[in-house]
Amino acid sequence: MGGAAHLILYVADASRSRAFYSTVLAMSPRLDVPGMVEFDLPGGAVLGLMPEAAIERLLGPALPKPSSARGVPRAELYLVVADPAACHARALAAGATELSPLRPRSWGHVAAYSLDPDGHVLAFAGPAEPGSDSTFENPGQ
Repeated sequence: MGGAAHLILYVADASRSRAFYSTVLAMSPRLDVPGMVEFDLPGGAVLGLMPEAAIERLLGPALPKPSSARGVPRAELYLVVADPAACHARALAAGATELSPLRPRSWGHVAAYSLDPDGHVLAFAGPAEPGSDSTFENPGQ
């Protein structure tokens, strides 16, 4: 199997989400066309933003509509980055809602959690410093 993994989030407003992720990731999209916006992520993956209306047309009338779950966390984007504090701060400044500030986690990362404008969980993480207090068991603590 070859190629990059594409992670696609369904969004209510593609323009708003493009602006949000451009600010948070500090980059321009690699693709910006009607129906899809894509960003290159660390490690070679691709983040896609697809309007809910577009996926709902693909799903047809028989399946539940993603827009009916708007605001309900439907996905988590966990990004290991060089400066998680700066990324988290940009997310908050761009309109994200903080869930948990940057702190050591029991799995060996420091991580901060927020919700993007569509209610997707967004985490920025990096390796914990040796000897740091990593007693936190989950993001909610």
